[in-house]
Amino acid sequence: MNKEQLEQYWQAYLATLPNAASSVETYDAGQFGDHSEMADELGNLILKGVKTATCSALWEWEAEGSELPKVGSKSIVLDGNDNPLCIIETTEVVIRAFNEVDTKFAYEEGEDDRSLESWREEHWKFFWRILPKIAKKPTPEMLLVCERFHVVYRQ
Repeated sequence: MNKEQLEQYWQAYLATLPNAASSVETYDAGQFGDHSEMADELGNLILKGVKTATCSALWEWEAEGSELPKVGSKSIVLDGNDNPLCIIETTEVVIRAFNEVDTKFAYEEGEDDRSLESWREEHWKFFWRILPKIAKKPTPEMLLVCERFHVVYRQ
């Protein structure tokens, strides 16, 4: 990830804000998914307005020692080559078990056919790929950090 490129993108966003707001804004940056093709696919769904929600295992945040996202958090969404696609703002954060994710959230994730059934199937596979890296295995009761967001900036 090119920090200079990210900072330029962030500064371009800040230039669109009133001066008072821009002085307190901070961000993180990252790809959606666990490989570059998925980052491209999910990033494009975000740009199209199809994907307005995401989730991650709470265990991932704990393993990284990272602070959970908050309402108002900003993130630069990166494509599979770490180029900025857009900036999103978190509008909701809810912790819920995998088996408690509902139809509406699955639809807002915008992936596959947007059904709860396909959401469960594909996310189960995803968690089986990533959680063993932190010595965890997915369970139906595992807690997820479920976020809703909207795009606040794109060039």
